[in-house]
Amino acid sequence: MNSAAVDIAAEVARMPGKPVSLPGSGSVAVPRLNSRASTLRRALSFAGPGYLVAVGYMDPGNWATSLAGGSAFGYSLLSVVLLSNVMAMLLQAAAVRLGIVSGLDLAQSCRRHFSSYVNFTLWFGCEVAVVACNLAEVLGMACGLALLFNIPLPIGVCITAADVFLLLGLQRRGVRQFEGLIIALVALIGACFAVQIWWLQPSAAAVAAGFVPTIQILSSSQMLYLAVGIIGATVMPHNLYLHSAIVKSRQHERCERGIRQAIRFATLDSNVALGFALFVNVGIMVLAAGAFNRPGQAPIATLEDAYRMLSPLLGVSAASTVFGIALIASGLSSSITGTLAGQVVMEGFLKLRVSRIKRAVLTRCLAIGPAVVIAATMGNAGVGRLLVFSQVILGLQLPFAVVPLLWFTTRPKHLGVHAFSRLTSIALWSVAAVLILVNLWVIYVLL
Repeated sequence: MNSAAVDIAAEVARMPGKPVSLPGSGSVAVPRLNSRASTLRRALSFAGPGYLVAVGYMDPGNWATSLAGGSAFGYSLLSVVLLSNVMAMLLQAAAVRLGIVSGLDLAQSCRRHFSSYVNFTLWFGCEVAVVACNLAEVLGMACGLALLFNIPLPIGVCITAADVFLLLGLQRRGVRQFEGLIIALVALIGACFAVQIWWLQPSAAAVAAGFVPTIQILSSSQMLYLAVGIIGATVMPHNLYLHSAIVKSRQHERCERGIRQAIRFATLDSNVALGFALFVNVGIMVLAAGAFNRPGQAPIATLEDAYRMLSPLLGVSAASTVFGIALIASGLSSSITGTLAGQVVMEGFLKLRVSRIKRAVLTRCLAIGPAVVIAATMGNAGVGRLLVFSQVILGLQLPFAVVPLLWFTTRPKHLGVHAFSRLTSIALWSVAAVLILVNLWVIYVLL
């Protein structure tokens, strides 16, 4: 193994109270290289972390932006959904590599290598992103409870606090049980949208045409606003921190071959999970475009509007119920992983030594407090606008996570021979440049 990577791994191993981002790090055994375990068994031992990240790519914020984009512009923004998912695969692969090779997550790496001023700036920006994300997830789940069970929004927001205790209970039971629940919720969301697309029967030609980029996206301020929201909802900054932390839960051999195998299988897990997230995101927009983008019909402004209109438009009484079930599953799964991301960021940047309960409650309260106020004062219409705006905030914060991540993973100084090749590095930095230029453009348009 290259000396730079060896030095980092050795120093991390010697640190007092070894910097573990989450409980359960290194707790999932991986078959040893000299064992007779099959390739499939080795690959399955790395399966799981990608789905914890993927739920963030299908959270209620995605629903709000995709419903708004599909109902207003039909299938035209499907190209943005696809582009965003490809960007996500590249960037999450970088997060995987950082965590496996260095033994440090992104927040810990920033704290180790950057000045206190830079770290404070990065930490503050990431906290804003985490709060914006948690806010969207809390409000989305509360909307689902309100639609299915007629629970007032403020009370629904308070009920979402219970997922903190679910999170703590799952952490005590182990990483595999935790991952199993998230995968089950992801499967439920996917099944709900598969059924609804089957009921809708959209035009395959129209859907395919939507994947072809159009210059209209850049010339229309409203389309550009929603495009940045989609990018922010899909390529989420806090997920880069989370993935670099949870990938360390695998107990693989710390030799050259073992690290390369871990990178390969963990990246495969990430890409498969994000491929499933792409199916869900495309399904949301296709559903919105096919059901709500019709002559003389105003674009959908809220999740409640979509819920009320879906059954009559599709001609299936169960359509709205299925929509509500998927919304609750989406809010629950993404809020749990969003809370985990908050813990990673807080501990990694600030090195706070507090109990898991205090960390989880503090992270959740940062979202629940504002959500109660918003739900009580703004109602469903205000919540819908805020969901879209929260995703734009995520898009604007994204470069502050992407640039440090690529700084560490494209330079041999930090990852040795496991740093990305020159060609891959050019592709990754090109993605970062596109994200920054798009964000500067949308600021110019909005101002």
